[in-house]
Amino acid sequence: MKISMPFKAIIAALTLSLGLLSCSKNSDYTPAEISGLSIIHASPTTEKLNVYVDNAQATIAEFSFGSKVDYLNAYSGSRKFDVAKAGTNTSLKTEQLTLEPQFGYSLFVIDKLENIKFLLLKDDLTKPAAGKARIRFVNLSPDAEALSLAIEGKPTDLFTNKAFKEYSTFETIDAAEKVTFNIKNNTTSAIETALTDVKIEEGKIYTIYAKGLKATADDTKFGAAIFTHK
Repeated sequence: MKISMPFKAIIAALTLSLGLLSCSKNSDYTPAEISGLSIIHASPTTEKLNVYVDNAQATIAEFSFGSKVDYLNAYSGSRKFDVAKAGTNTSLKTEQLTLEPQFGYSLFVIDKLENIKFLLLKDDLTKPAAGKARIRFVNLSPDAEALSLAIEGKPTDLFTNKAFKEYSTFETIDAAEKVTFNIKNNTTSAIETALTDVKIEEGKIYTIYAKGLKATADDTKFGAAIFTHK
């Protein structure tokens, strides 16, 4: 769904463009088309990474597993994305991806280092109704079976049967002071991991993602994370 620029950074960018337009003597001046781009490190590796957009670094120096860069201004259109180990100039993955103007996107860096890739998701930032929030679920664990997401105490799962790289739409849930989200094996319904006592705020939009490897016990082990679309 197209949005009316809900993130402050893009509003600022468009305001600047409009200001330049009003001062320009060139009546043919057209403001640049802008998209919002958030970047999440979901590759189960202890390596710090850098992400580049058209050869310009878009991530912070300490972009490690679980890190997230909130919405940046990005020119719309077809853009070249690269990911590399921090401190190196060798691209591990190059991909051409398209950003539509006035949309927000979440760019996940996913899979094991030897198979690293991008997953670009369009973010539906439509404001939730009063007393509500909206949430999406993404399975980004390379060695997990298909997963479901449930809210503890609810009779039915919120999302079901999401294999690696699969994701749900954004769905509406009630705002609450404390919510426990259970990530379950879709076949057996066994709880694989959980996010407990999460505050869900009215009017906010969230993504929960399964991350890490079931086969490891270090910092890249299987778990889950939640973030707010700011």
